Amino acid sequence: MTVSFKGKSPSRRAFLKGAATAAGALATAGAARAAGDPLITEVQPWASGFGDGVDETPYGLPIKFESDVVRRNVEWLTADTISSINFTPIHALDGTITPQGCAFERHHSGAIELAKEDYRLMINGLVDRELIFTYADLERFPRVNQVNFLECAANTGMEWAGAQLNGAQFTHGMIHNMEYSGVSLRTILEEAGLTKAGDLKDKWIYVEGADASSNGRSIPMEKALDDCILAFKANGEALRKEHGYPVRLVVPGWEGNMWIKWIRRIEVTDAPVESREETSKYTDTLADGTSRKWTWVMDAKSVVTSPSPQSPITHGKGPLVITGLAWSGNGAIKRVDVSRDGGKTWAEARLAAPGQKMALTRFYLDIDWDGSEMLLQSRAMDETGYVQPTKTQLRAVRGLNSIYHNNCIQTWWVKESGEAENVEVS
Repeated sequence: MTVSFKGKSPSRRAFLKGAATAAGALATAGAARAAGDPLITEVQPWASGFGDGVDETPYGLPIKFESDVVRRNVEWLTADTISSINFTPIHALDGTITPQGCAFERHHSGAIELAKEDYRLMINGLVDRELIFTYADLERFPRVNQVNFLECAANTGMEWAGAQLNGAQFTHGMIHNMEYSGVSLRTILEEAGLTKAGDLKDKWIYVEGADASSNGRSIPMEKALDDCILAFKANGEALRKEHGYPVRLVVPGWEGNMWIKWIRRIEVTDAPVESREETSKYTDTLADGTSRKWTWVMDAKSVVTSPSPQSPITHGKGPLVITGLAWSGNGAIKRVDVSRDGGKTWAEARLAAPGQKMALTRFYLDIDWDGSEMLLQSRAMDETGYVQPTKTQLRAVRGLNSIYHNNCIQTWWVKESGEAENVEVS
């Protein structure tokens, strides 16, 4: 598809002038119709009676007017929903914290129900004391809190061969960002004792979950002792069933498959186990047919969430907030640039807050939209100096056979109508 771009980046002064003009026009229009607007002149139902009492909402749920802000599955991605993906509606959210109720979920054999009183965690292998912890045992250790993103390695995976899924929820929605509370993994490993393991720099842990898939991953000891936690709360409340209740592993900045849910065993080993999930799966197939393993870190990435295919421009010309998310498994996001002409020119976006390590960062670019079509892109840079690559740059190294670890720059073609479409530019 051939698309063109006609707009120009406005200066701050031009934007402010345009915004003021638009605001004045809106105010005038509002004043003109206020006298005849029934929402102003008539008493509405919500102002003429009582609302719900506190006993009607013992656990608060979204209001019915927001019923479209939900996770969504793509039926043809997997053979059965018990081994599938529900995508976060990132196009409809703001800020950085993902509500648990609409946070991305991925299962290999379905979400299991495991009660706290039935929970056990074994620590075995090259430890001084093999231990078994109950849930109550874990709660007695010093608590830590961390805000981290979890991104599936297959996020954006369908885009390797070209523009496929039409919506930020589907191209980038295998991600969520929550505040996790729990116990440092280092604390638990040290409780079991690691002197028996000897030199720790060459040691690993193998972690597995309690579900039927027996999902297990090997993790270098250096990472295990750094910032991993055993989490039992997210955003202040207990983990949801689909997120690993009652306890899951948090591996900041690393691919989501390593964040083992319903974690039941941690074995200290002198080598990686080479399980299914780190050999035949979650490796990167290159152009020559070989597969690269141990690609754990989720490199710097970003996406414009609005405007986007599921969040079109509906108000016409005038002030427009372009917004999106950026993240990096290598540290904090330091800068995000936004292009409206497919990468020819860039404008630095405003970060809502300074980037945090291994957490989502919200960015904004406030413009005065003249109704011209746009080729919207965002480009993230993290504190290491790494710059998010284009699809062309990635393909030059990886070819077209990959699935995982696609952190390419995404393009939305915003049309004059305000609708948007997933496209590629060369």
